[in-house]
This record gives sequence, C-alpha cells and structure tokens, in this order.
Amino acid sequence: MDRTLGTIRKGMYEVLKRRQAEGGSLTLEHKAFLRVIDEEEPKYYRSTRGVLRMPWANMTQSTYYNLGCNIHFWHRTGTGNQYALFFHGAGADHRMFESQIKIFDDSYHLVFWDARGHGMSKLDEGKAFSFQDMVNDCRKIYEILGIEKAVIIAQSMGGNLAQEMAYHHPEIIEKMVLIGCTKNTGKLTRAEKLTLKLSKAVFACYPWGMLINQSANACGSKAHVKQYVKDCFTQLEKAAFIDIITAVTGCLSEDTAFRFSMPVLLLCGTDDKSGNIKKSMRLWNDTDENCTLYMIENAGHNANQDEPEIVNRHISDFLLL
Repeated sequence: MDRTLGTIRKGMYEVLKRRQAEGGSLTLEHKAFLRVIDEEEPKYYRSTRGVLRMPWANMTQSTYYNLGCNIHFWHRTGTGNQYALFFHGAGADHRMFESQIKIFDDSYHLVFWDARGHGMSKLDEGKAFSFQDMVNDCRKIYEILGIEKAVIIAQSMGGNLAQEMAYHHPEIIEKMVLIGCTKNTGKLTRAEKLTLKLSKAVFACYPWGMLINQSANACGSKAHVKQYVKDCFTQLEKAAFIDIITAVTGCLSEDTAFRFSMPVLLLCGTDDKSGNIKKSMRLWNDTDENCTLYMIENAGHNANQDEPEIVNRHISDFLLL
C-alpha cells in the first residue's frame, strides 16, 4: 500500500510540476501539495530512492533565519583553517558545484548554500527577493562559521554577489573564481542599459515553460545540465524568477577605475550566450592585471557543469599559485 501511495504521489507531483512549468493554472490545494512535497522530500538533493546523494550525505546541513528567509547551507568540516565558499547562479541551487568538490583535499572547509528564494531556502510569504539581503546572508555565513578569509567560487548571480563582497569587504576574500559572470562595475552601452530596463516586461510576456526551456539551453551544452536547470527552475514560480533576475541587475554600478585586490580566475564557456558575459569577461581580463581568463570550449553558461574536468584543472592550478 505504501508503495502504491508513493507511486500515486510521485505521479501527481510530476503532472502538477509539468502543468506549472507550462504556465497552467493550479488550485490552492495543488500548490499546497507541491509545497509539502518540496519541503518534506526535496528532489533536488535526493536520489530516486529517497536517499541523500553523495557527497551531500557527508556534509552537515544547517539553517539560519535572516531577513525573512530560512537559509539552508551545507558544510564539510576541514582539518585546516582554509575555507571555500560556493555561490550558485540565479534559479539554480547548491548542487551545481557537485563536480567541484573533489578539487579540495580534507584540509579545506567547504560551504555550499541555496541562496534565498532558491532550492530549500524559502522566502517568507509576501517577502520579495533582494540582492542586498543576499549580501547580508553571505556576511552571516562568515559570522556563523567564524570565517576570517575564504576562497569564493561563484557562477553568474553568485559571481555578482562575490564581486559585491570584494568591492566592499576585500579583506575577507583570499581568491575568487568567477564563472560566466558579468562585471558589476563595468561600463554599459546605451543598448545594454535599455535591455536591462525592459527585461522585466519582456520576461513577463514569455510563457513560463518557454522561458525555462530557453534558459536551460543557454545554461548548458550537455543534456544533463539542461535537465538540471529545468528541474531547478520548475521549483520556482515565474514571478519569483523575474523578481530575482530584476533584483540582481541592481548590483550593476559603473566604476571603471575599480580593480580587484586579490587574484581572480575568470572562466567562460565558448557557447555562453547569456547577455554580454563573454564580451564583459574578455574586457575584464584586458583591464585588470589581477584577473586571468580562460575560455572553456564546448561549454555554455554553466561551464563548470558542462566541462567539469577542464574547469577543475584550471581551479586547481589557480589555488596552487
């Protein structure tokens, strides 16, 4: 009976998630059902058998409440005093860095999170996503774990967060790895400014299912990466995703004189078609002597997932410098 009920529940979940992804209407009962399943049996960190996927099972999962959100994070305790923090991109979750864990030996403390409004980190009812709240969440991680200085490995939105920390608090960052990320302080063209201004209205016109598919195709060159992105995005409501994307653009503030004070590794997929990222990262590499860029062949926006071995080799070499 339990197995039959489990099968029915799984079938209902998949049907409702598909309807949600395609922009179909859901009743309050349907939404409540999805919310309960997502909270009790989060598929984004469980296997099909309901067992925690390795290597997350070997980490301590913790939560803290901050500014209207219960933040979930995963911590692998190290034997030394070096920390590496991982910040994922918009719409994704902590799993996007699963292939990077093996870079680090047991001496490193590793910390992954689901950023506010993503994955398991649910915002309070009526609370909107705020980029500055996310910055505050990051500072809280440092406080909770007693981190003085850390290596930050970040992708897209996570890279914007890392830059914000480097701009205002460079003393707490040892090195940064930025993957598929635009420059917070870069100069935007008139066309780019207009695109940002209109982005919320443009996204609102897209059917949610189409937006999910286009985002998945932009993020990944490999089928499993595209599927991962689709799985993550279907955990979100369309309005919430648009709020996140719009809020992240608020971190863009021109300061062409700014240079990083720590070493920065820039990684960008040759197939990354997201915004002005390829152009921005190339200019970045040319104008800041602390930045080193590598283009990752056959990789999209999520280059660390499309070509993990190549990306890992670059990160390993960078950490040894």
